[in-house]
Amino acid sequence: MNPTNYRIRSFPAALKKSRVGAVCAASFLLLSTVHIHAQSPAPAGASEGEKMERQMWADFKAKDWAAVERKIADGFQSVHPDGPRDRAGEITLIKNLNLGEFTLSNFQSTVNGNNIVVTYVIAAHETIDQERLPTKATPRLSVWKKGTHGWQWICHANLNPIPPR
Repeated sequence: MNPTNYRIRSFPAALKKSRVGAVCAASFLLLSTVHIHAQSPAPAGASEGEKMERQMWADFKAKDWAAVERKIADGFQSVHPDGPRDRAGEITLIKNLNLGEFTLSNFQSTVNGNNIVVTYVIAAHETIDQERLPTKATPRLSVWKKGTHGWQWICHANLNPIPPR
């Protein structure tokens, strides 16, 4: 008969080996999680873009012109179905805006350095120069730039038809 030799390890040696395995497995899981998280973090400022847009619309509704003008950069430019506007033209348009109830939705923000590009959809009861604008939900786009004076609104696209000037 061929005897079989079984090697029996002492309990402390087996425990030590299993601890090393457990530490290796835990380290692998931890590093995998960190690596996956590092590949797809929520962009810093993404929620800040939505917050700035919501605040800007609240300022429009409240007719807080000082707050609105502070946030609009000197080189601001917008585009509307009736044409482009510079900073002064946009401020004039906004001051002639009577804003009723509005709903903002479908926010998407892209952060690129000191810039945040924000797209969203708005359904609003708006009147400009005594003419009611369509209330159908329409897309908008804004660009915010962080500078020495904080975040500044530098660009806006409004795809809702505006009465001719």
